[in-house]
Amino acid sequence: MTGVLILSFFSLWWMEKTALEYRLSLLKYLADETSDRAIKDNGQIVVGPMLAEIIEEREKILHLDQQPIIYIVDVDGTIIYTMPQLYIKPEDRQLPSIIMDSKDSIQRVEIKDDSQLYVIKSPINFDYETRGWVVIAQEEGALKEVNQDHGWLAMMMGAVLVLGCSVIYVLSRKISRPIQNVANAAVQVRKGNYDTNLKEEEPREEEIYELVESFKAMTSRLKQSDKMRAEMLAGVTHDLKTPVTSISGLIQAVKDDVVTGEERKEFLDISLKETQRLQRMIEDLLDYNAMSSGSFKMQVEKENMNQFIQEISHRWKVTQEEQQTELVVHLPDEVLFGRIDSLRMQQIMINLLNNAKQAIEGKGSISLLVYEADEALIGIDIQDDGRGIPKHEQDFIFEPFYRGENKKLKIRGLGLGLPFSKMLAKAQNGDLVLKESSERGTTFTLYIEKDSQA
Repeated sequence: MTGVLILSFFSLWWMEKTALEYRLSLLKYLADETSDRAIKDNGQIVVGPMLAEIIEEREKILHLDQQPIIYIVDVDGTIIYTMPQLYIKPEDRQLPSIIMDSKDSIQRVEIKDDSQLYVIKSPINFDYETRGWVVIAQEEGALKEVNQDHGWLAMMMGAVLVLGCSVIYVLSRKISRPIQNVANAAVQVRKGNYDTNLKEEEPREEEIYELVESFKAMTSRLKQSDKMRAEMLAGVTHDLKTPVTSISGLIQAVKDDVVTGEERKEFLDISLKETQRLQRMIEDLLDYNAMSSGSFKMQVEKENMNQFIQEISHRWKVTQEEQQTELVVHLPDEVLFGRIDSLRMQQIMINLLNNAKQAIEGKGSISLLVYEADEALIGIDIQDDGRGIPKHEQDFIFEPFYRGENKKLKIRGLGLGLPFSKMLAKAQNGDLVLKESSERGTTFTLYIEKDSQA
């Protein structure tokens, strides 16, 4: 009997210890990731809604009944931000020196009521200089708490001594191996190596499984983001440099009298067109930056959408030099009124029509269908019979500066058309989504707010 009790207590102690180490490692990873994301390129500590969302997503993996407190402090230990948001008296806005002066990243601190608190720190660095700290505090009891399944397992192990020892051994191996794999992979990710492949064996424990799957998804996303950032810089540099090089060469030829007469005039006309194209790309960058920063102003008014779509369609048709593409407009019998910024809505529609035309190789048709999506929204389907968007590219078409393989080779641009159009639609209480795409064509749906007074 004594042996069974000892085994039971040992089992419970082991499970608490494993849970504590596991959750401390996750909290350390959360602190490191938060410190990386809290610093901007200019060295300023910035806490925005995106950072709060990321922290909330990571906290779900911990499965804690009691939410940890996250502090973001400056280099002197003065609290800048807390999550969850807490009211802190001015005299209490300085973290204790026993925490800030310690060189340990994980500390066990005793508080006033004799309970134990774990504190995890991670520096916020910029240019090899510490600008602040991310500090996470959690009570020891919350970190050691195990769920009912583990408690039941510990009791079962206490029933049979030999079976209990075997279960403890097997379980500890299954828990520690995937955690160690994730920890090793996390080290590689922090070094910038996103090609980390976790072993294919799937852990049966739900928490460990979620940890492994979340880490796989995170590394895949980071790898894609890193690739897109590199492609963005290369693409923007190339697309801005190309017209500048062209303009320089053409003007130099005119200056050196390499061309004369009508050819001279043609060179100047080409230079002017390249200048206008360069200006449009710069304006796209400025508009996108203004929209991202929230300084973009909208003039939303009531608009007859039947008439508006007819006018936009006609205007787009007459500006097309090649008449190989047929545009068919389907309007509802009932007049629909929407609340839009007509100038920005025209910008969205022209971009979608141009994209549809570019997707069609040779002769083809574009269809515009206007309909009442629900009581609050009007839907506009823009459908083409072009080559479609490859399946592996569909998740990224609304990412800034992303350009598909076909567009990279055939069409100049910065990859801001669809992301900017989606932002403009959302700013008008609507949205832009990819409805479907296949080898038979692509359909985008533009949702706009329906006028409630109509």
